[in-house]
Amino acid sequence: MANVKELKVRIGSTKSTLKITSAMKLVSAAKLSKAQARIQGFKPYSHELDKTVRVASALAEGYTHEYLKESSSKNAAILVISSDKGLCGSYNSSLYKKVKAFIRSETETNFKLFFIGRKVKELLARDNYLQTKTYSYAKADPEFSEANEIVTELADLFKQGEIGKLYVAYNSFVSAIEFNSTVKQVLPMTVTAEEKENLIKEFPVDFKYEPSAEAILDSLIPEVLNTTVFTSMLDAIAAEHATRMTAMDNATTNSKEMIRDLTITMNKLRQAAITTELTEIVSGAESLNS
Repeated sequence: MANVKELKVRIGSTKSTLKITSAMKLVSAAKLSKAQARIQGFKPYSHELDKTVRVASALAEGYTHEYLKESSSKNAAILVISSDKGLCGSYNSSLYKKVKAFIRSETETNFKLFFIGRKVKELLARDNYLQTKTYSYAKADPEFSEANEIVTELADLFKQGEIGKLYVAYNSFVSAIEFNSTVKQVLPMTVTAEEKENLIKEFPVDFKYEPSAEAILDSLIPEVLNTTVFTSMLDAIAAEHATRMTAMDNATTNSKEMIRDLTITMNKLRQAAITTELTEIVSGAESLNS
């Protein structure tokens, strides 16, 4: 059993850890507030734009776009968005398991992996998956222009026929204590025959386009791709801050409990030592009197 001196050292080091975890929790909470406001402000626009373009492209007769075309290529790419830092609970391990399971389920597809963040990249490197390129942000939070550059480079692979599908793997923010690890196809932007039939039933009208359906969709479809990937980036950042805040909150609680338990143990040892000393003193006095 540890002595009083060793327990004092452990209590001191745990208190130092408590200060660090408390500070990290406050920092993550502040970052989460900003990231949450950003994703909640941008996601409705992204979803509505995607829905509008899907409806218009499905109802526009004879319209086609290079991002809508199915490919026979057996090659595909995944943009994996994870974190550069740890101490965020199951944030990276959950995404790693999701990506690994998805790749294994697509047995006939050859995947090229692209990354934002290094944690999942390091985990997948152990499994010898083909890692192509890693992107980074100029600042902590991504800008739309950065997403546009990444999308342009990956979309070129699709247009040139080097890949037949493009996916984005990320953790989708749900709440401060919940996220969903997701692998989402972003290219080709297909509308199934069933979806098209349902849309025709839902919108049994003849839309008028100005200047034309082709001109509008040619402009909006690349915008949908950009906003979809950018939304995934914002989602991932919000989920990261939320997970780190929760992890630091748990670490802070555990540190407090450990300090309490160590203090109780130390006090018991002190009490035992005092009792022993008193017993020895009393025994000595009695022996002298006898």
